[in-house]
Amino acid sequence: MKNIKKAVEALSINYSYKNFNAVKNISFYINQGEFFVIAGPNGSGKTTLVKILAGIIKASVGEVRITETPISSFSAKQLARFIAFVPQQIPVSFPFKAKEIVYMGRYPHTGILGIESAEDIKIAKEAMRFTDTEKFAERRLDQLSGGERQRLFIARAIAQQPKIIILDEPTASLDPAHQIRLMELLKNLKTKQNRTIIMVSHDLNLASMYAEKILLMKNGEKKIVGDPSIALTKKTLQEVYECEIFVGKSPAGDFPAIHLSPAEQ
Repeated sequence: MKNIKKAVEALSINYSYKNFNAVKNISFYINQGEFFVIAGPNGSGKTTLVKILAGIIKASVGEVRITETPISSFSAKQLARFIAFVPQQIPVSFPFKAKEIVYMGRYPHTGILGIESAEDIKIAKEAMRFTDTEKFAERRLDQLSGGERQRLFIARAIAQQPKIIILDEPTASLDPAHQIRLMELLKNLKTKQNRTIIMVSHDLNLASMYAEKILLMKNGEKKIVGDPSIALTKKTLQEVYECEIFVGKSPAGDFPAIHLSPAEQ
C-alpha cells in the first residue's frame, strides 16, 4: 500500500480574540494531494481556521504541523515555499499589471535583492498558461473581472510552487459557469501537480462534487469530518445549519446532492 503522508495536521486548535472563542479545540489532518473543503454557517470560524493553517495568525492554544513539522519552526519565507494562501477579498486598488501580480508569487525563491531571474519569469508564465490568464497579462488588476482576478491570484499561488494551496471562498462571487471552471482548475492542480487543496466554501453541492474530505463547523467547533457521503447527511446538515435540508443522489455522479426547502409561510 502506498505510504500517504500528512500535509497538514491541526492538534487541539483554539483561537480567541476580544474574549470570544472563535475556534474551539479542533483536531484533524489532511493528507498530501487531498482536496479538502471546510464548510459551515456564517460565523462558524472557517476563515479563522484557514488563516491559522496558513500561518497568517497563530493559534491561542494547540499546534499546526506542516508535513509533520510544527508550523512555528518555519520562517515566513520557508513557510511560503510550502503554503500559498488565496484570500476571499481580492484587492483591486493596486496599479500592477496582471503578470506583475503573478511574478510576486516568486518572492520565496528570489535572492536577497528580490529580482526575478529568467527561471522565475518562466515559472510565472507557465502558471499563467495553466490558469488561462496569459491572455490578459498586460492588463491592470482593476481592469479584470472577478473570475479573471480569482484565476490570476491562483496563478500567483501556483508560481510560488507550494505543496499546499489554501483558498477562502474562491467561488463566492462567481456565476455557475465560472464556478465550475475554477473548481476544475483546482482539481487539475491536485491531480496533475499533486498539490494539496484546502478550500473554504458555502456551496455544499460544489463541495460534494469535488472534495475528498469535508470538515463541517458550527460555532467554532468541528461537527464532523469525512468524505461527502459521511459529512453531508440530512441529519448532520440540519443540525449544523438549523433549517430544512434534503439530501439525495446527484444525477451528475456518485455524490450527494443538497436541496433547501422554503420556509413555511
